[in-house]
Amino acid sequence: MTSHSDTKDISISIIIATFNVAKELRECLQSITAQSFKSIEIVVVDAGSADETVSILKDYKGGHSLVWVSEPDKGIYDALNKGVRLAKGKWLHFLGADDRLLPDFSKLAAELKSENTVYYGISRAYYPAQPRNIGLFAGKFSSYRMSRNCLNHQAILYPAAVFQKYSYDLRYKVCADYALNIRVWGDRQFLKQYFPITIVDYNMDGFSSFNTDNLFKKEKPAIIKESMGWFIYVRFLMRQFRKKLKGQSDY
Repeated sequence: MTSHSDTKDISISIIIATFNVAKELRECLQSITAQSFKSIEIVVVDAGSADETVSILKDYKGGHSLVWVSEPDKGIYDALNKGVRLAKGKWLHFLGADDRLLPDFSKLAAELKSENTVYYGISRAYYPAQPRNIGLFAGKFSSYRMSRNCLNHQAILYPAAVFQKYSYDLRYKVCADYALNIRVWGDRQFLKQYFPITIVDYNMDGFSSFNTDNLFKKEKPAIIKESMGWFIYVRFLMRQFRKKLKGQSDY
């Protein structure tokens, strides 16, 4: 593990899980380095890449504190849990190596005040094979909306206190972030504040876009019931029943 620069008074830790992503990582790091908000730590948890990923990390001279480790892990969410344990920031942000921070990330970063508040903005989805096919994931998320669809992970800045209480459940190979968000949105300890600021370009060709998490799909109603209570749970079941009648399904 290697670190650079002083880690005192870090506001945000940006956690990136990597595995053989050298062709993407350099540009991702550049999108962080370009931010006008400078109180940022980068935490990279690599799964033992055989390409130039580690060389890029060793040669990093972007000016931010960088902490990284390269060793085998049990998947993306195991890597993110490791990253949480390494992070020193008051808020945590999760970024894929194939995602890019936009300049306005710094605008949202400047709004961070309460360390029991989850802040979130807008993510801009893109498809690398179709660069003009872009859409926005935007709007305020109520508990009910969260029960229906997950807020894009890269749009969220979590207070570190969230991960003193919760962690990513490794049983869910694709949707552990969704499971965590359901629990957090149902937890009144944490306030949620939305800003209509577009902060990240999110690659829609990532792992979660092409894989199904059947265990999460099976257990999702119980997580909603436990975390959000009967009212949201019943509304969710009624919506699922209506979708089933129409021959539709979702997470």
